[in-house]
Amino acid sequence: MADRGVHEGAGGAVSDATNAVLVEIATERAAQDAIFGQQDLPDGTGITGDADRASSARHVCDVMFERGEGTYRDVFYEEVCEAFAESDPVKLRAELVQAVAVGVKWIEAIDRRSA
Repeated sequence: MADRGVHEGAGGAVSDATNAVLVEIATERAAQDAIFGQQDLPDGTGITGDADRASSARHVCDVMFERGEGTYRDVFYEEVCEAFAESDPVKLRAELVQAVAVGVKWIEAIDRRSA
């Protein structure tokens, strides 16, 4: 490929693999909007127990990686729990970006195994 598999994004270079997943996600988002329209739902985060669940998920993730048994599930679950624990919109958004980025990385790993 002429572009050598790298695309420029706001944060720097984006690989073909990442770009392909992001295009797939954008297509899914368009399909969701076509079905449901714009949805302005409450966040529902930062409720009782969310901080404890995030702390527990962080601990489990750390232990699993210390044992050499860490998985994408562990990392993704930790990131999602951290997002659920945030009530501040700016921090929630940052945590969601981190969670989705891990999800994209996980999808890329699945695609590599399937290739």
